[in-house]
Amino acid sequence: MKSVFLSDVHLRTERDWGYRRILNFLDGIKNDVERIFIVGDFFDFWFCRNGSIYPPFREPVDKILELAERGVRISIFEGNHDFELAAYFGGKGIEVYPDWADFTLEGLRFLVSHGDTVDRSNYRYLALRKILRSGAFWRFQEMMPRPLLWQMASASSIVSKGLTVESQKALAEKMDAFAREKFAEGIDAVVLGHCHIPLLRQYEVKGRLKTFVTLGDWVEHFSYLVFEEGRFELFFSES
Repeated sequence: MKSVFLSDVHLRTERDWGYRRILNFLDGIKNDVERIFIVGDFFDFWFCRNGSIYPPFREPVDKILELAERGVRISIFEGNHDFELAAYFGGKGIEVYPDWADFTLEGLRFLVSHGDTVDRSNYRYLALRKILRSGAFWRFQEMMPRPLLWQMASASSIVSKGLTVESQKALAEKMDAFAREKFAEGIDAVVLGHCHIPLLRQYEVKGRLKTFVTLGDWVEHFSYLVFEEGRFELFFSES
């Protein structure tokens, strides 16, 4: 079974450097993959009301739905930029995870998440995350006209970036330490997004091979992970 993992596409408009590239990528794998894991921040922001989504997202959303209709099993994880996704995608045969999920693939136990809550010392970001996911905030946004809401969402995305600023290498090392803890608990592979560095490390723990992956992004690296027949490999899209 071939599974593909990707994260941090950060779609905003059709002018984005990665916009056409991710559409081409999804077209290119539609006959070649059984499972796709979209591990957070596919969209740079997300608000959806009564099925109405931000117009530039229509084409990539349609590509995802087409894959689901073809029988590809799709799991979408919420990130620090896109959340409350279940109301739209959940009724369309797509699995939506607000945080962590534990899967078994080819006999290996995977722990998958966007990874924005790994660093518990970033109190300002964790406070903002709690506010944006609160019932009060979502009742407030439901009263706003959609064009104003999308402008506000774009602004909040910038604020979120500011509060999560940290050396990507330092964050990757915190994630690595987190993964090692999970390996000791019986997890075989930890797959995360968020830090934007494509990284694959493997360790032997009690005679068993363990794998830690950060998926990179589609802003600079255009990276993705393929897991097939027990093997992990990072690839980089070229078109």
